[in-house]
Amino acid sequence: MKVLLASNNPFFSALVKKSLSRFRYAYTEVANGMDAFQTVISSKFDLLLLDFNLPRMKAIEVLRRFHSLENFKVPPVIVFTLQEQERREIENEHFMQTEVISGPLAIRKFVGLVQQILHQEIRVACLGGGTGLFTLLSGLKTLAGIHITSIVSMSDDGGSTGRLRDMFGILPPGDVRRSLVALSTAPDLLNELMQYRFQKGAGLEGHNLGNLLLTAVSQMRGSMTHAVKSIGEILNIQGQVIPVTETINTLKAELENGEIIEGEHRIDLFEGHDPSVRIRYLWQVPSVAANPDALEALYNAHFIILGPGDLYTSLISNLIVKGVSEAIAVSRAKKIYICNVMTKPGETTDFDVADHVREIVKYLAKDVLDYILASTTKFSKDHIELYAKKNQIPVVESSDQVLSSITGAKIVREDLVSEKELVRHDSFKLASTLKRIIDESI
Repeated sequence: MKVLLASNNPFFSALVKKSLSRFRYAYTEVANGMDAFQTVISSKFDLLLLDFNLPRMKAIEVLRRFHSLENFKVPPVIVFTLQEQERREIENEHFMQTEVISGPLAIRKFVGLVQQILHQEIRVACLGGGTGLFTLLSGLKTLAGIHITSIVSMSDDGGSTGRLRDMFGILPPGDVRRSLVALSTAPDLLNELMQYRFQKGAGLEGHNLGNLLLTAVSQMRGSMTHAVKSIGEILNIQGQVIPVTETINTLKAELENGEIIEGEHRIDLFEGHDPSVRIRYLWQVPSVAANPDALEALYNAHFIILGPGDLYTSLISNLIVKGVSEAIAVSRAKKIYICNVMTKPGETTDFDVADHVREIVKYLAKDVLDYILASTTKFSKDHIELYAKKNQIPVVESSDQVLSSITGAKIVREDLVSEKELVRHDSFKLASTLKRIIDESI
């Protein structure tokens, strides 16, 4: 593999080469943008590594010149910058096959990105929480050539997760635990231990062992983000799991009648409130900023998948984190929304597919969706009656005409569900449909 390294900082160049030393790449080094441009157009390279602030010609100008040339195929590029504004300059140009690493160089992340690029892995970023995200990740993990990033909601405050959050002042561990297990390649017993829930014991009853482990490592390593990375290494996960924010927050919802519901668990249950009154607005207190790792994954993704999962508490709770919707909008990734198959009392009472999509577009601030997946599975009478007792019904399909008034996305209608004890998206059916979309998009 031939790599061009363009930097006038010898220390940085040495760090980059040391990081990649075990791969034995052939390097050509230049110290300014003009030399980088002339070297690349006269010789074939597999990867370009460019400092943003190159002398004589900045990296962004080098890229503009490459893309102005007719019949010139620009190799994959990684641009290094310390400024967020410089990152946005690159992203706003929408250069093909160009990634940006901002801030101090994180060696493991950098090496992983280089390997993904050179070995042509497709980067898929998934946003959500709960069982819907677990199902999606379990299916995607079976696909070859896919690098998965799970960006997980951090507003859960119920059950074992909520108790640990309040006791230790940590980010809620429940949803990241599910993602870690979904992507795990560890022995089954270790995954079962991560999911084990104590049925008795003073102070232990109701707690999940995986939640306790994440809490312990979070205390040892200083943050939930570091704990997730450490447990991910133990489980040898296929991909990465990233908390959407590193700040503890409380979810709040204002209903159309003016009532306020505080806390993810209360919004989820909707107890004591008229389930026919819809949610008008969702927000977090405090208003939290996105985890930089989550934004980087969104910027660099080839595909961004939203859902399935509870519309407000699992999905939109990610979109209202500062920076997330903006990152999705400017990312060159194809954006896919997977619509839920059952309504939920309060959150989505009587919602059809168009209602779900309308809310997603609302919180994205504009329509950037490329695909919408809606299930056509017909449910048995027994399951319909079972869910009716819980005031849930199948999400009704919407016409192409109605959906086209909300979004320009392509509507994909498929059998995506399996009926077992509960009605759920089928991980393998989802994976098969997503694989087809990925194949036709690249």
